Amino acid sequence: MNWIILCVCAALLAAFVHFLYTPKLSDRIVAFDTMGIISIALLVLLSLSTHSALYLDIAFVFGLIGFIGTILFAKYLVARRKDV
Repeated sequence: MNWIILCVCAALLAAFVHFLYTPKLSDRIVAFDTMGIISIALLVLLSLSTHSALYLDIAFVFGLIGFIGTILFAKYLVARRKDV
């Protein structure tokens, strides 16, 4: 289980590096959403390793917040393109 968590952490680090160094706002939004999804996977793995359902509840709420945030960012990008 430890090597799986290590691989997920490496994916989170790769998404964070992509978030830092990409020039376009839309790419940063996708990278941020990817970091959220990977964090949810990390919470699920933590729940499996500790045998606690609390982390699953936290992952569910985190997923809902991330989904709503992605929708809001997408609406912002669409509104911004209409103004230009």
